[in-house]
Amino acid sequence: MSFSQRGNFSRRGFVQKSLGALGVAGLPVWYAKEIVAAQEERTGQKPGDIVRMGAIGIGSPQSRGRAIYQDAKRQKGRYVAACDVDARHLKNALEMMKKDGFTEAKGYEDFRELLDRKDIDAVTIATPDQWHAIIAIEALRKGKDVYCEKPLTLTIEEAYAVEKAAKETGRVFQTGSQQRSDARFRLACELVRNGRIGKIKTVEARIGRNPTGTFKTAPVPEGLNWDFWQGPCATVDFIPQRCHYEYRWWYEYSGGKMTDWGAHHIDIAQWGLGRDGSGPISIETEAEAPAADSNSYNCHPKFRVTYTYDDGVVLHTLSDGENGILFTGEKGTIFVSRGAIRASDDKILKEPLRDNDIRLEVSNNHMGNFFDCLKTRAAPICNVSVGTSSVVVCHLGVIGLQLGKKLNWDPKAKKFQEAEANAKISRPMRAPWKLDGGKKMEAAAKPAETITPVETGTRQPLKNKILQRLKSVRRPWKSES
Repeated sequence: MSFSQRGNFSRRGFVQKSLGALGVAGLPVWYAKEIVAAQEERTGQKPGDIVRMGAIGIGSPQSRGRAIYQDAKRQKGRYVAACDVDARHLKNALEMMKKDGFTEAKGYEDFRELLDRKDIDAVTIATPDQWHAIIAIEALRKGKDVYCEKPLTLTIEEAYAVEKAAKETGRVFQTGSQQRSDARFRLACELVRNGRIGKIKTVEARIGRNPTGTFKTAPVPEGLNWDFWQGPCATVDFIPQRCHYEYRWWYEYSGGKMTDWGAHHIDIAQWGLGRDGSGPISIETEAEAPAADSNSYNCHPKFRVTYTYDDGVVLHTLSDGENGILFTGEKGTIFVSRGAIRASDDKILKEPLRDNDIRLEVSNNHMGNFFDCLKTRAAPICNVSVGTSSVVVCHLGVIGLQLGKKLNWDPKAKKFQEAEANAKISRPMRAPWKLDGGKKMEAAAKPAETITPVETGTRQPLKNKILQRLKSVRRPWKSES
């Protein structure tokens, strides 16, 4: 057997194996062939220059920081720096990097010291949500390309601020809502966009319930800079369940399932509806009240958030049901998740799309797409504008849950009709932090100012809430309207 014959045999084997795997994933054969062709085209590309990377928020072995580190390493990213405010995580991460051959990797507690390095081309950001905007904007201003974990930001104002900075600097920015690089979700959205199930009536984004629990304070673990971890948020006593992965279930630092799974499934709903860069015009909510104890998870345990768009399409984001997205049209349904794609009629999936049908951008590897764009300087599949419009929809739902009333939103003006809702577009930041960077924190610096913790429900009279907000808010930065 000649070398070329062996090569052809290997290729046939690879193609058959790939098609088989994609078939198991529930994709029709015609679509699986398109994916394999796209993968082969990308494999044939020449490698670009080495990308020198910094990891900000490297986390524990089970963290998203480690996961996207591994993704970037597979794309031949070379890590030269890591940053974490937990010395234990940082030590373990540097040991891992050295084992991976990144012997020059240096560790930092302060992300600004890492970003000051001129030899770093790009950074991955996988910190708690309250840090995303501050770090991303600083990285962009320092000339770094950015891969930022979802949700893009903690607030609506921060999202528009990050978008503004990315556009002004011209840097490559990928939001880590990686389902846009999953063929199942792309196929579902293409079929919906091409009218395969008729005019869309409703979409369900099923994202799961928020956990509940009340906890006791504890000593801060050795090596964890708890004050730095809290950053722009109010200072509170340490509770293990506030920190690291569990921060997601506290409105002070995140948005619960609405910005956790919501940043994935609402993003796909927006994609399928062709609403990138826009959003709904009204928000209504039903929910189980969160715990009132200050040491409890405070995201609404069970909920239904109903968004209405200007064409009458309704998006329900709910805590119950099989995890995934259900598109319902006048002619049928399509359900898609990370494990399956199903339709009310097999013909909906099996019939190939036509040459003149709408086709969406193809990415079969989210980090790979980011690295491709580092070479071409094109906008990634989940670029900053996509990440912004999707996370804004998530935040609209959180604000609706917190206020417990119908809200009216203007996607073009980027504001509500209701004053109390507009007060939640931004949050006060604890000094010295602000969106365009803060002064470097020194050991002997003045203690950071304490601000009022975020409200989680409607227990206070509205007048008191507005007065409290007016007294505490400072505006070191104002986004463009």
